[in-house]
Formats: sequence, C-alpha cells, structure tokens
Amino acid sequence: MTTTARQATLQRRVEGLVALAAPTLDLLLSAGERISRIVGPEDEYYPIRSPEESMHLPGATAGDEHVAPSALRPGSVDPG
Repeated sequence: MTTTARQATLQRRVEGLVALAAPTLDLLLSAGERISRIVGPEDEYYPIRSPEESMHLPGATAGDEHVAPSALRPGSVDPG
C-alpha cells in the first residue's frame, strides 16, 4: 500500500511533534519515577494469596483435586 503525498506530509508532521515532545516526556517520566521512590514505601513483595491457599480453589476439599473425565461428560452416570 503506497502513501499519498498528503499522508506523507501528515506523517512527517506527527513524527516531528513526537520527536519534539520526546525529551519533555522523558524528563516527566524520570521526575515521576524519582518522586514515587522518595514518597512511596519501600518495595515489598505482597503475595496475592498465602502459600497455603495458593494451590486450592475456594470451597474445594482435599478429595476434589482430581475430577474423573466421565464426571465432566453430560449424561454420565455417577459411579458412587
């Protein structure tokens, strides 16, 4: 797909604006990072779940870890 003269002109203008704004945006990001490090707490790791809960679904019991494929098929008869 080729670009028209109008598209090429517009592309050069947009790229020029981005290039002009880039140093200002870099300074803004750098300042924000430094401020967040000064103001914010120390980096600490907060796990989503405790290690005891990490492999268990809510409401699951110890015997529910493996579900037989036949239990997943519609119309299958419960073996128990």
